[in-house]
Amino acid sequence: MSAAVPILMYHSIAHEPTEATRELSVSPGAFAEQLELLGERGFTPLSTAGLAAIWRTPGRTLPARPVLITFDDGYEGVHRHALPVLAKHGFASTLFVSTGWLRGSYDTGGGLDLMLDWDQVRELAAAGTEIGGHSHTHPELDQLDDEDLWFELLRCKDIIAEELGTRPLSFAYPYGYSSRRVRRTVRGAGFAQSLAVNNGLARRTQGPYALKRVTVRRSTGIEEFERLVEGRAITRNFAKDCALTKGYAVVRRARQARRKAIRTRV
Repeated sequence: MSAAVPILMYHSIAHEPTEATRELSVSPGAFAEQLELLGERGFTPLSTAGLAAIWRTPGRTLPARPVLITFDDGYEGVHRHALPVLAKHGFASTLFVSTGWLRGSYDTGGGLDLMLDWDQVRELAAAGTEIGGHSHTHPELDQLDDEDLWFELLRCKDIIAEELGTRPLSFAYPYGYSSRRVRRTVRGAGFAQSLAVNNGLARRTQGPYALKRVTVRRSTGIEEFERLVEGRAITRNFAKDCALTKGYAVVRRARQARRKAIRTRV
């Protein structure tokens, strides 16, 4: 069996998050404590591209205790609160940005809290954070038609390339949702790997476009966090999430079938 890697999914790092981000926000103090634990336990944080490169290269092996620290959306607290802690430990990380949510000339106004601006994103990149794509306006990608799906992916990739001077290699699906068509299109858009959620450990056998992550929430205490990174009791911790995800997947498939039927009649 291939080695299992915990990929941690963070969102906002904030003292006082908005109501919309509260559940998926982590306090700066809790984040610092969690990274302190990673250092004490001898974990080696990798970027998403770094993990994929190891798994793609014959003869390369993972460090003894690999872990990935990832942030979704692009909240300002990643720069204000997370960056100093990452720098203190010398830890790699990956930030997946929804380009239409960031402050600046591309802003679509959809951000759920104070978002990063592009100068802050550049500072994160200069400090060693990998910048990946997270779509342009953060839709449920598998609910889009082909034209809109291509727009979300290519617009995101092109803006990042224009702002940073390098094209992003990694992608994370908004809401964690994808489908075979979405994964195929993400690959066609030029991304080399992509992360889902599914609240499980990542393995090479999952393939480069469906790597699992585990969610870190405001309610995640340090003992639970230790269990997550150690790979213990993940199924039990996220049993409710898995049930809700499966239930919502049925609802979304029904919606897709209805839309297809309507288009066929028209």
